[in-house]
Amino acid sequence: MKALVVEKGGALSIRELPMPKIKEYQALVKVLSCGVCAGTDMKIVHGEFKHYHNYPALLGHEGVGEVIEVGSKVGCFKIGDRVMLPYVEGVLDGVYPGYGGFAQYAVVGDRDAAALCGCGPGTPDFNEAYYAQTTVPDYISSIDAVMIVTFREVLSAMKRFGFKENETAVIYGCGPVGLCFVKFASLLGLSKVIALDIVEEKLDDAKRLGADHVFLNGEGVTDKIMEICPGGVDHVVDAVGVNGIINEAMKLVKYNGKIDIYGISPYLGMNLDWSQSPYNWNLHFVQMPFKGEELEANQTILNWIKSGVLVPADFISDILPFDKIIEGFERTEAKQVAKKMVITF
Repeated sequence: MKALVVEKGGALSIRELPMPKIKEYQALVKVLSCGVCAGTDMKIVHGEFKHYHNYPALLGHEGVGEVIEVGSKVGCFKIGDRVMLPYVEGVLDGVYPGYGGFAQYAVVGDRDAAALCGCGPGTPDFNEAYYAQTTVPDYISSIDAVMIVTFREVLSAMKRFGFKENETAVIYGCGPVGLCFVKFASLLGLSKVIALDIVEEKLDDAKRLGADHVFLNGEGVTDKIMEICPGGVDHVVDAVGVNGIINEAMKLVKYNGKIDIYGISPYLGMNLDWSQSPYNWNLHFVQMPFKGEELEANQTILNWIKSGVLVPADFISDILPFDKIIEGFERTEAKQVAKKMVITF
């Protein structure tokens, strides 16, 4: 099979690799589409993803594919099912699995069958991804389904952060992740949702997706926000991965409010300056939601999509075939992708 491989140092290439071999509790998947993550994928490319050091590596954690073969013990998947989150497990011809959704074939696991085979949670063979490897309903296309991965991650993070109806939020960044925070904050009934970015066109997207107020981030924006929320806001969200946002957030968070840091910054430390914060406030990191939490968010996401209040295509700006994937990563690196880029196979 063909697969995208990143070398230590960041060089990308398309290689021929052996197809994965499935175990009795796994299913083989032909990958149909996979999203380019400007966070995880690009941090692995640059060697900046926390605790990941194995190169050369496969990329891609936002995959969708079709089951073409099932192991003898598999009960929850059948041939022809479209599934979320196929990964490559194990080293293939010296290439390590950095997820693997940008390979032509990958695997999903039946977690109940794995447990019956003695490979359940807590054992070396169990992959936590099995919790979130679910089927895709017929009413969602394979391209749109890529967004479900981000949707579930963000919604499960928001539950961890404790977002509640009638609260207020400022969201830094209006890329695909930031727009998810904006949309879900609106759907969850927050009273004021304020979005910030440095690109005006992205603010237009945030407004369409439910932001009550949008501002270009820069001088004077703190005063504008405090005019809208005189006592400060309940949640200030870093949806960008820029550590300096934490200090900016100190000026905006209300007494006993929360600064919510989503994802993994390439710089794993900073100097905190809480001279302008209230006496009591909270700093909460969600760097990687647990896959079981993503599973819990799955049905809510599907319900929103089916009802029409959440439209995955609103978050996708670019679609490229697999043979142009390196160009897609170059465009992502150059910040020439407005929202989500999806690679099709």
